Amino acid sequence: MTVFSFMQVDAFTDVPLGGNPCAIVFDADPLDDAARLAIAREMNLSETAFVVHSDVADFGARYFTPAGEIPLAGHPTIATVFALAESGRLALTGDRTTISLELKVGPIQVDVAAVDGQVQQVVMTQLAPRYLATYAAESVLPVFGLTAGDALPSVPLQTVSTGTPQLMIPVKNIEALRRIQLDIPAYNAMRAAGDFFSVHVFCLEGLTAAGDTFARHFAAPPDLIEDPFTGSATGGMAAYLWHYGLISTPRFTAEQGHWMSRPDQASVEVLGAPDAITGVRVGGGAVTVLRGELIL
Repeated sequence: MTVFSFMQVDAFTDVPLGGNPCAIVFDADPLDDAARLAIAREMNLSETAFVVHSDVADFGARYFTPAGEIPLAGHPTIATVFALAESGRLALTGDRTTISLELKVGPIQVDVAAVDGQVQQVVMTQLAPRYLATYAAESVLPVFGLTAGDALPSVPLQTVSTGTPQLMIPVKNIEALRRIQLDIPAYNAMRAAGDFFSVHVFCLEGLTAAGDTFARHFAAPPDLIEDPFTGSATGGMAAYLWHYGLISTPRFTAEQGHWMSRPDQASVEVLGAPDAITGVRVGGGAVTVLRGELIL
């Protein structure tokens, strides 16, 4: 019998049982990938994080969905670094602590803002974007119960990666997002033929007065069909919006998850000029909701 300490943290929120939940398993080096995948299925969350040793960064982490490993993810990064600080494994150094975190894609920078030793916000810096395949709205939108006329005109539907490739689908308004009905067999067929991990559908208006964008994010079983908040895709969306001139400022507030009764909010900043983006910063708060032991 082996015992692993773990926590469950809600990321991109400051309210327990809000945001996007992530389980974080500490000292997970003895676990192989098959065991990590089995644990992710047991947790049955969007992602489960496994903290491991790193020779090139302050900490290492591996992220698994119920379907398999994902190379970079947002809410697990926020949750993992928050959990490292909350558990005392990461010593905070004043109001701001900067660490490196080695993921499957390599090391990234993560900044922790704290007041009187209490974490207020965790901000990850994602990789410079890669712009990949484009898709026809006439082929893609019906998979979501929409029509090509719902797509935002004059910009492509395109896979963008700031560490994980995700298909960006900008639509005209929140009303289009409300009407989405996912055709899972059609989605699976599209994904099998595509170059993306999952799909981010978004518009240029917030659901609340604080938001500048609102999004819904989709996968297919055994992964959760809809994700409460997707930090990696928010980074890709930010790079897409800045690159194609759809936003006038590189800083904005992204919202997601409200219709799932898990409202999430992130601060976003694109680094660099629209045609020379060097990275994207995505940050938010987090709350611990569970501490325990995993007995294998």
